[in-house]
Amino acid sequence: MRNLQKGDKKLLNAWAFYDWANSVYTLTIASAVFPIFYEALFSEGDHYIHVFGMNLKNSALISFVTAMAFLVVSFISPLLSGIADYVGNKKSFMKFFCYLGALSCMGLYWFNLENIYVGLAFYFFGLLGYWGSLVFYNSYLPDIAFVEQQDKISAKGYSLGYIGSVILLIINLAMIMKPKLFGITGTDGEAAMKAMRYSFLMVGVWWILFSQYTYYYLPKGSKKTGQKLSKHIVFNGFKELKKVWALLKQNIPLKRYLGGFFVSSMAVQTVMLVATYFGAQEVKWASKEEGTIGLIICILLIQLVAVLGAVLTSRASAKWGNIPTLIVINMVWAVLCSVGAYFVTLPIHFYVMATVAGLVMGGIQALSRSTYSKLLPETEDTASFFSFYDVAEKIGIVIGMCVYGIIDQITGSPRSAIVILGVFFVVAIFLLRRIPKKTILDQ
Repeated sequence: MRNLQKGDKKLLNAWAFYDWANSVYTLTIASAVFPIFYEALFSEGDHYIHVFGMNLKNSALISFVTAMAFLVVSFISPLLSGIADYVGNKKSFMKFFCYLGALSCMGLYWFNLENIYVGLAFYFFGLLGYWGSLVFYNSYLPDIAFVEQQDKISAKGYSLGYIGSVILLIINLAMIMKPKLFGITGTDGEAAMKAMRYSFLMVGVWWILFSQYTYYYLPKGSKKTGQKLSKHIVFNGFKELKKVWALLKQNIPLKRYLGGFFVSSMAVQTVMLVATYFGAQEVKWASKEEGTIGLIICILLIQLVAVLGAVLTSRASAKWGNIPTLIVINMVWAVLCSVGAYFVTLPIHFYVMATVAGLVMGGIQALSRSTYSKLLPETEDTASFFSFYDVAEKIGIVIGMCVYGIIDQITGSPRSAIVILGVFFVVAIFLLRRIPKKTILDQ
């Protein structure tokens, strides 16, 4: 049963199912429960901790650790891509990063301020494991699916990931709201914190358990050449990135678009990564319990509205073109950050902001990638161009998180940092408007 032919339905479904397994990381750890748990560790009004020889604000600290993790990811991704193209045991590499990420998520159960370095290490390696496994997971697509099957099965993977992550988050939300129903004892606050710790264990178990179905059917991986793994092969990914950079000088529309995408993505990804920390610190919740439940509900709301946003964005781009639609979306983001985020104080404000953010978030990422695809030159080497795209996106996150962390640390408030991110959207609009008019009409 394991030696299935390329294009086999069972093989395709097994590949897509890895999204079901790993997407719980992005929702529970990166977006919802862990940020709330991390914020709750700090006493009311005291958001600072002495770490790495400095007195850092908690949200600035986690921003810097996230930036460092993405910096490592942006460096190792081309290396792993080169390895994935040549080694015959890519499944072993995928498993390594999968288990690294899953076990690190489980390690967050012991996260506390007394052993902050160990906790931050678990957080760091969780992120590294997630993104590292994706490099090999994505590299399997052309191996297991024919060209005409790839879009459909890729979309199916995304859908499975969305459904699986939302299911687990709803279970976690129920545990946090009604811990005694799940046998979790203690005062309301203590029980809720225990429930959040259990959710980290559940993410790791879920990730490892459901990935086994994928590993059962995925082939070990076959070498594409007869070469042994060498220094040349390992660093081939960087050579491909350098080649794409040189080609950009000859493609003005693509070069200008990438500039706009880089700045826009830098701001979008940063806002989404810090949104829960912002909501926990700046919104006046009636109680900690209301804040915990409210923030998780906001994350779920964003996920649901994002689906509608993706549909509306697709229709808008079909009618008015990709670039004009992206410009409008960036305008909405600029208003959200520069005006909306600065005046948000009440839960209802945050709910409204989350709804609008979900609408524009759902479309901007998919539309950005499809626009990039349309602007690519005639070439069969699309993998190198998309590798460049992914690395640019990750480096943007590094810069965005560092900017946010520095401003948050200096001012003591994330509001000023969010406003500065709004300026990035204005810059992105300016860069997108510089793309030649003929290109805009062709989109």
